[in-house]
Amino acid sequence: MKLGLKRDEVRLEPYTVEWKEEFHRVKQVILNSTPIHESRIEHVGSTVIKGMVAKPILDLVVGVDDIENVDQAIFQGLKRVGFLRLRIQRPNEIVLAKFNNETYEEKTHIIHLVAYNKEHWKNLIFFRDYLNANKTAHDQYIDLKKNFLEENNGGIDEYTSYKEQFVRGIFAKRDNYQK
Repeated sequence: MKLGLKRDEVRLEPYTVEWKEEFHRVKQVILNSTPIHESRIEHVGSTVIKGMVAKPILDLVVGVDDIENVDQAIFQGLKRVGFLRLRIQRPNEIVLAKFNNETYEEKTHIIHLVAYNKEHWKNLIFFRDYLNANKTAHDQYIDLKKNFLEENNGGIDEYTSYKEQFVRGIFAKRDNYQK
């Protein structure tokens, strides 16, 4: 398994169980380096959805009590293990990334730092669980991703925009979803 995408690169890889193994490895590294509780680190994104083609970047969501006042020990610990805060501006989220080397050209892991058990946290977890449980939505998402690659030659921003309506549609199901 090789993780990593260069800036603005869009490439999809077939699902591999090695992504799950890498999540558990990285989670343990984060637990050993920060005051973050184990229950506040989850594997999200397409690399956790069984059978899903995905960009070869591991996404984690990390929940904190107050996204406006994050404990500096968290940032220091994450930096020690290679996660750097990005300049990406998103409401209610801080984005950090790990790179494959000191050129910082190829991201391998992304942390979405969000308020624990609030809207964004719940949406990311629900999306993962819904696509793992719903074959129709799962297959639609695969088709959507593959269609982008066939029809477009855009970068990561265009890829994200292309998927946005589908993703928001899944988020909207959260309040009505009964397991």
